[in-house]
Amino acid sequence: MTRRAGTPARGGRWMAWAFLAPAVALMAVFLVYPAVYSVVRSLFDAPGTRFVGLDNYRTAFTDDRTLVAMRNSAIWVLVAPTLVTGIGLVLAVLTERVRWAAAFRLVMFMPLAISLVASGIIFRLVYDEDPDSGLANAVVVAVHDAFTASAPYPGARPRDGGGLVVAPDGALVTSAPVAAQDALALPLTGYDPADLPPTAAAAAVPEPGPGLRGLVWLDVGSGPDRTGLVDEGERGVPGVAVEVVAGDRVVATATTGDDGRFTVPDLAAGTYAVRLPGASFAEPFRGLTWLGPVLVTPVVISAWLWIMSGFAMTLIAAGLASIPRDALEAARVDGATEWQVFRRVTVPLLSPVLLVVVVTLVINVLKVFDLVFVTAPGSVQEEANVLALQMWQVSFGAGGGDQGLGSALAVLLFLLVVPAMVFNIRRFRGDQG
Repeated sequence: MTRRAGTPARGGRWMAWAFLAPAVALMAVFLVYPAVYSVVRSLFDAPGTRFVGLDNYRTAFTDDRTLVAMRNSAIWVLVAPTLVTGIGLVLAVLTERVRWAAAFRLVMFMPLAISLVASGIIFRLVYDEDPDSGLANAVVVAVHDAFTASAPYPGARPRDGGGLVVAPDGALVTSAPVAAQDALALPLTGYDPADLPPTAAAAAVPEPGPGLRGLVWLDVGSGPDRTGLVDEGERGVPGVAVEVVAGDRVVATATTGDDGRFTVPDLAAGTYAVRLPGASFAEPFRGLTWLGPVLVTPVVISAWLWIMSGFAMTLIAAGLASIPRDALEAARVDGATEWQVFRRVTVPLLSPVLLVVVVTLVINVLKVFDLVFVTAPGSVQEEANVLALQMWQVSFGAGGGDQGLGSALAVLLFLLVVPAMVFNIRRFRGDQG
């Protein structure tokens, strides 16, 4: 019998199966069997002894934590791949004509060589709330302080029994009414005397005289300390704004001198309150709570952008290299600007590559787990949750977990990934054809 052209001989066919057998066996053990078992397991209860049908899937779509994870996964899918592809496209185009483009691309690709756990630890430190150790808050605080003056005496507060109380707005107000000719002693504490301005002079309670007089001083001397009395070595607090208030109206203002004293003359007879505005004692701006419930998801996404931008740039740069130079030069000769060349020529010719990059990143995003787990603190883990992390927490959480519900989440995650995988496979086959 004559063998048709292109049909392998019987011996060749067995040889092909012999080489494929190890790979097929591994796929069956590590891919096919776990996938089938997960589908079956999702139809049983937590111990795996009672058939519950689709109850686990109904629970998945009604559980609050799972719904938060689905919402966050949707945010990831809609935002992260698009941003990474956009950044990669811009970087690839900008570095196309740079002399050291290869070195730059190598540096941009290096974060991908770092494990996601290590990257999560890095960004946990970058977004630390303490500006002395967190880079993000150090920059935010520096910019804030460049445009907004900080309080001169942050943390200063009234001395107990000294005649001042803290108002709801943070101002320090006299606890008892004062008359137009009184002499006040208003002690403060909670501030390091070493941080007082060099011009601060020794404190001395003013003698009664014309007008309302007073002293604002730091009541923490070096010797035996007497509450509410000026001790040796104690200095005045200069530059503090003083407001004299009648009812809800400020009738006069003053500022303490180097020795902490102030005078408000020409007050009409009556009773008043003396107020030191809270702006003089407000705590310094310490930045944002990056890893709090509100910002934790954008923060984790930013870490993923840092990791994956080099990957996108490398693939897009390869696509750029395959674009015919004649098409670009023809557009320039016809008078197109660089922006028009980029928008009307480069991007359309790159669209197949961009589509593959986006779909590949979508698959990666749906599987993100360790970056969220490491970067988000335990207190906000629920707010940062994604489907892959929720699946792990449900399956192996406290008390042994619920592997029925966890399997249902795994099946849902698989169903979300499959369309993107099929699309990519078809694209690669089409390119090869």
